[in-house]
Amino acid sequence: MHDIRWIRDNPDAFDQSLGRRGVGGVSSEVLAIDAARREAIAAAEAALAERNAASKEVGAAKARGDEAEFERLRALVAEKKDEIARLEETAKAEDARLTDLLMGLPNLPLAEVPDGADEEDNVEIRRRGEPKTFDFAPKEHFEIDGVKPGLDFEVAAKLSGSRFALMSGAVARVHRALAQFMLDLHTTEHDLIETNTPVLVRDEMMLGTGQLPKFGEDSYRTTNGWWLIPTSEVTLTNIVNGLIVEDSYLPRRYTAHSLCFRSEAGSAGKDTAGMLRQHQFEKVEMVTVCKPEDALAEHERMTRCAETVLERLGLPYRTVVLCTGDMGFGAEKTHDIEVWLPGQGTYREISSVSTCGTFQARRMNARYRPEGGGKPEFVATLNGSGLAVGRCLIAVMENGQTEAGEVVLPQALGPWLGGKSRIDADGALV
Repeated sequence: MHDIRWIRDNPDAFDQSLGRRGVGGVSSEVLAIDAARREAIAAAEAALAERNAASKEVGAAKARGDEAEFERLRALVAEKKDEIARLEETAKAEDARLTDLLMGLPNLPLAEVPDGADEEDNVEIRRRGEPKTFDFAPKEHFEIDGVKPGLDFEVAAKLSGSRFALMSGAVARVHRALAQFMLDLHTTEHDLIETNTPVLVRDEMMLGTGQLPKFGEDSYRTTNGWWLIPTSEVTLTNIVNGLIVEDSYLPRRYTAHSLCFRSEAGSAGKDTAGMLRQHQFEKVEMVTVCKPEDALAEHERMTRCAETVLERLGLPYRTVVLCTGDMGFGAEKTHDIEVWLPGQGTYREISSVSTCGTFQARRMNARYRPEGGGKPEFVATLNGSGLAVGRCLIAVMENGQTEAGEVVLPQALGPWLGGKSRIDADGALV
């Protein structure tokens, strides 16, 4: 959420920044509501002062036998009480209007973020690894002979409908190994704290990280009001919801492997083949809570954590900085990491790493106490995939495929696969 005091002082800069994200000038509306709210608060305070002054005089008038003055003051006290209640209700309503408006506005992009309308305007900043040259036409993951026995979409559809997958045997084991490999890498080499969080959360938690109120249709809600998390960004970030932490607590770096659930609203007909876009999937998430002045350095650090996973697995990738039109709602800067998928002959997103500045912290009221004391300040938050496990599985299978229908697995996974190194054409891990 945005700082109303900053908007008051910088309305033109606020409109200009939002304009880079395709949002028309809204500062005038924001400031008009804010002015009405402040006017009602000031009037309520003035009426309260008048009521208090009159209340003090009531007893004095009664004591000196001035019945006319006594009745006038008593009527004034009652009148001011009603006026205060009305003004406080007005201020409360205007405050709710202001909060609703600010909650629906995206974060402001940093100056260094490139302008653009969509993914076509994203800017590549580096590329690592050379896509393998095959002497045959590479297949998509679900077409590889050795993968087919362990990846069943028909049974998944019977169980749950479209956009679900049933994994078994070698495929399921490699999927599990990938998640374990990522967690161990992040906790032993990247100093992230392994965390296991709930997958059901309250409204306030979704509001804190920006999934509500604007994007509720993208997630699933239970009949008793819980939300299924779209990513453990929601739970990890909200660990500091409503807290004032000590300066020494920061930076705090978390990682978690969790189930994730997304309705994929608006993606009808998009990536329907295979398991690239699912309603239920798994991710190893990374979240950092830090001081605002450290956020950009943490963003680069977190991006390198995600890139290292791909490098250890020997998977070619490229990293791009998203333009203003392609960034997520809560981000002020985002790096997308895209892995090479030979079956599609293109790079596809496998991680999105964003710094949100204090945007989420204001929604969560998450603050820290500066070293040496002083007024608590809002923390900065960052999040990123490290990585999407299912998409990493796709990349491993497609990049490791052979003409005979086998899959040669990355050496880095050996310790988590009991030393096994490939999936044969019959789907066995050997």
